[in-house]
Amino acid sequence: MALRETDLYPPVKNLLETQGYDVKAEIGAADIMAVRGEEPPVIVELKTAFSLTLLHQATERLKVTDLVYVAIPEWKGRAGWKSFVANRSLCRRLGIGLITVPETLDRADVHLDPGPYFPRKSKTRQNRMLKEFQHRVGDPNQGGSSTRIQVMTTYRQDALRCLLYLHGNGPSKASLVANACGVNRARNIMADDHYGWFERVERGIYAVTPKGVEAMSSYATELERLK
Repeated sequence: MALRETDLYPPVKNLLETQGYDVKAEIGAADIMAVRGEEPPVIVELKTAFSLTLLHQATERLKVTDLVYVAIPEWKGRAGWKSFVANRSLCRRLGIGLITVPETLDRADVHLDPGPYFPRKSKTRQNRMLKEFQHRVGDPNQGGSSTRIQVMTTYRQDALRCLLYLHGNGPSKASLVANACGVNRARNIMADDHYGWFERVERGIYAVTPKGVEAMSSYATELERLK
């Protein structure tokens, strides 16, 4: 049986009361408000699932106090856990706390307390993206594409360069392909063969597969760009 918002209230109320708060429901627009002495109030918004509406409500409550939590039912299964982790990260970025309540309704668990968020930038990721940007030829992709499978990456462009050379010159040594195409990683690209375009016919010598021949037609426009 799916939990209702009202089912979440008793365990959340109990959690706050055990910490010395006086707790009351439906104060103004807030689902729950808790007060302890002269401290700033705590506000908790209840929802049966994570949603944009819940985040809108929670961020609106930040105009009242910095101590804002959202409370939702506990996740189910691996997919639920994955979604929960992503939502927890979002709450952290917004400075919102996160509470979950299990189906047993015997407790409420705090996974995140509200507070300012100061994300650490990943220099490694930034450099990787800048390298991809700088080495990609032209702008062959459509922003907002629904699938990443056919995105024209620098790696795919390098593989196409190797394919173009082999198609025109026949089976060739990897070192020759690398020098002729200006692709230092040609040997690894052809050996790993992520796209099924290459086959090793002798030690260090590679040729085009039937699938590679088909790719010549599929990527005709991109091959012209790379010539």
